[in-house]
Amino acid sequence: MPAVPIALTIAGSDSGGGAGLQADLKAFLRFGAFGTTVVTALTAQNTLGVRAVHPAPAAFVRAQFAALAEDLPPAAVKSGMLADAALVALVAEELRARRWAPYVLDPVMLATSGDRLLAADAEAAVRERLLPLATLVTPNLDEAALLVGFPVTDEASMRRAGQALLALGARAALVKGGHLPGDRLVDVLVTRAEARAFAHDRIVTRAGHGTGCTLSAAITAGLARGRPLATAVEDALAYVQRGLREAPGLGAGAGPLAH
Repeated sequence: MPAVPIALTIAGSDSGGGAGLQADLKAFLRFGAFGTTVVTALTAQNTLGVRAVHPAPAAFVRAQFAALAEDLPPAAVKSGMLADAALVALVAEELRARRWAPYVLDPVMLATSGDRLLAADAEAAVRERLLPLATLVTPNLDEAALLVGFPVTDEASMRRAGQALLALGARAALVKGGHLPGDRLVDVLVTRAEARAFAHDRIVTRAGHGTGCTLSAAITAGLARGRPLATAVEDALAYVQRGLREAPGLGAGAGPLAH
């Protein structure tokens, strides 16, 4: 392994800098990995919302994979929001053909508002094509419910959802509890060996844009550096919590973390 391992993010660009590949690259750097990108879409957005989205052509996405394979193959990979079922299929094909692993799947399906970010056929493609490749999948409660087909509303159902995600092919699942009610939250890591809960106090803040991107990127960087999965997850959760507590207060809306 090189002194600075390479971590790849397959994601969209956030012009506001708080989420997407910009957040991923900041987290990679913080964890000592060199970040590379396959850009799936350009967005015009800020802390107040998304103004426009421009998906990348499939041929250009393939060209980015080819360029990295030729010269900068990654030690670990993550994917974020993918525009449609065709792009999900393309990413799955590239990851399978190139055998790039470990792979962290952040199944970005729903906006904070509850609006769908992927059509139903794309959600099925994530379930059928990407989950079987995933070293780790990191859904929030709503995304987990869409993937497994039953409500996920408490720690017990989070554990059941994690087991269901493993049955669908993922090697591990981190079901995130940020949308749970109350002042004490829990995230549940389910592997074939055990289920482990990470509990922490809710951090009340206006920041929070890009928390899922940042978390999955930090885990990916940890895996690129050869850390065990549970250690990479624990370190990444602590990093996101510090980022929320120390958020710089930028923008008038949902602001970024302190990456």
